[in-house]
Amino acid sequence: MNHKATSIRPFIGAKDFEISRSFCRDLGFEEGVLDPKFSVFKTGDLAFYLQDYYDKSWNENTMIFLEVEDVDYYYNQLLALNLTEKYGVKLTPTVHLDWGSECFLHDPSGVLWHFGKFNK
Repeated sequence: MNHKATSIRPFIGAKDFEISRSFCRDLGFEEGVLDPKFSVFKTGDLAFYLQDYYDKSWNENTMIFLEVEDVDYYYNQLLALNLTEKYGVKLTPTVHLDWGSECFLHDPSGVLWHFGKFNK
């Protein structure tokens, strides 16, 4: 099958929509408000949707993997944002594995973000 796809955009739920919007903006994503309870967040050609909907089981089982050029550098940038103090989230330092490296960040709604780099 030839998809000829141009993007893929996951939908993420928010326990507190305003806090999650602020969190995503702090991560450096540009927000486009589509509806009072629905936004798209972009960086370059990548995007995801944030919606004012929360289901604990769904959110706590959602994971997003964002590949970055340098995981250690990215982790230090995340650390400098003081997200753990500002939002009460959990940031886990970089781990280096056989396939590559990654650090982890739980967002205010329980979504687990992986920021990683694959070995070439």
